[in-house]
Amino acid sequence: MELLEGVQQQQLYQKLLQQLKKDFELANVPINIPLDISPEELKSTIHEKIYYLIVEKFPEYLNLLYVVDISENEVKKIVPSDVVDISAEVSFLLLKREWQKVWYKAKYSR
Repeated sequence: MELLEGVQQQQLYQKLLQQLKKDFELANVPINIPLDISPEELKSTIHEKIYYLIVEKFPEYLNLLYVVDISENEVKKIVPSDVVDISAEVSFLLLKREWQKVWYKAKYSR
């Protein structure tokens, strides 16, 4: 949660939402992220989508990880437990990676 608060403080939250939409579209994974979504709702929406993909559409899940560029080693570090916990961990990795992309673009594109 601190991750998303940091994003908001640096006024990059809208850029993060755009990056998420872009990468989900590139992975052919439909997701509804309104531009006025709160950080709590965003976290919940991403978590639900990841959970659904793991359970129902595993190839799309793997493709999304590839498109977002989440390290296979990071995913392998997740302790196998129930799908709810795993999807929460993956959601965090996904948000963290997307935030890195947005932050680097903002920092180095001036």
